[in-house]
Amino acid sequence: MRLLVDVGNTAVKVATELQGEIVLINEAHVPWHIIEEVLIAQVGSNEDLTPILQQAQSHQVPYLFASVSPTLGALKCAYAEFQNLGIDRWLTVVASFHLFPNQACVIVDSGTATKVDVLDASGQHQGGWILPGLDMMIDSLVANTQKVFSDTHTLFDTKLGTNTPNAVKNAALSATVALAERAVTQIGEKVQLIYAGGYGELIQQHLDPKGIYFDDLVMQGLIYWRKYQQND
Repeated sequence: MRLLVDVGNTAVKVATELQGEIVLINEAHVPWHIIEEVLIAQVGSNEDLTPILQQAQSHQVPYLFASVSPTLGALKCAYAEFQNLGIDRWLTVVASFHLFPNQACVIVDSGTATKVDVLDASGQHQGGWILPGLDMMIDSLVANTQKVFSDTHTLFDTKLGTNTPNAVKNAALSATVALAERAVTQIGEKVQLIYAGGYGELIQQHLDPKGIYFDDLVMQGLIYWRKYQQND
């Protein structure tokens, strides 16, 4: 059994994996006595990861940090300076490439930040965009303007706002949906939409419900990434 670790900007997610089955668990409930290997995708703080590494070391369990490469089998990274691509983005591309072979994909991963990545049907990562996540957009606007405010109970929508919290929240969602729509338009071929992140399902509702939401996309990417390391 493996332990999969996704160290994001605001949270750490952990899951066990056995024969391809991923089960999200609480960090306090890791069955260390049967863990054989730890795979880590890290974009967040080392402090968040330290307890897991200490446990792995105390149980003599090896751990590996996933990294970006210019190619991974037939998959090609768009970045010339591939080291600058966030590992979370790369792993969502890796997972999408394997989950939807020979299909163009637009990946919308929305959490602290919203990342939109485009993959063509041949396995060429076309690149993508990063913009503030919905909460960050709202917080930045409210903090830097007078008489503009939001609240915690107004729901997100894409309609024109009829009060200030409406206008703020709906603009953030509309801007995010519009960016994803632009990615779909730019690729110019039939596209599989893939959603991930805390706001992924919300964006799915307003962009294209026929797309597929994954709550473990980065972790699926870790599994595929590891297979290539084992085959080298």
